[in-house]
Amino acid sequence: MAKESNLKNMLLCLFMVGFVAAALLGGAYVLTYDRIAEAKKEEINKALTVVVPSFNNNPSDEVIKKEVDGKMVTIYPAFKDSVLVGYAIEASTTTGFSGLIVLMVGFLPDGTIHNSVVVSHAETPGLGDKMEQKKGNFSLQFNGKNPKNFNLAVKKDNGDVDAITAATISSRAFCDAVRLAYKAFLTIGGDTHE
Repeated sequence: MAKESNLKNMLLCLFMVGFVAAALLGGAYVLTYDRIAEAKKEEINKALTVVVPSFNNNPSDEVIKKEVDGKMVTIYPAFKDSVLVGYAIEASTTTGFSGLIVLMVGFLPDGTIHNSVVVSHAETPGLGDKMEQKKGNFSLQFNGKNPKNFNLAVKKDNGDVDAITAATISSRAFCDAVRLAYKAFLTIGGDTHE
């Protein structure tokens, strides 16, 4: 004889299904956490080698965390034979068309932008994603420029930056993240080596 369905049995069944699902998700998180952290570290190290001149220290061992304009910024000093060659600064903005954009911007000791890399974003494919060097030349216009005399705003906003066609919001967000990185650079005594 089959049991009658009642509220108590349904709640118990629902609780058990939820508990098993949560346990499986938790187990998957524990099993993949180290691999995800290692992949993130590799991604950061790869970005470091692109955005600053050649170095022989381990910038990840000398990382500096700062709060700038209410946002956490990570600064990686790069040295070659104990001589500072630049700073790689990881900065982010949430003003992108699709939200969060994370950049790694490399500055020479005098504040000149050496290079930049998009670490992560969710911008529209074919439009906003052209901020990535492998998909467009947008970010190259910042190389060799010093924000002290290069206005980090799109031309539509009276700045010096040529926006990505049909992706002005993404271009503005990129500029916003570079400005934040430059502010972080200034907080560590940068731009005083002239």
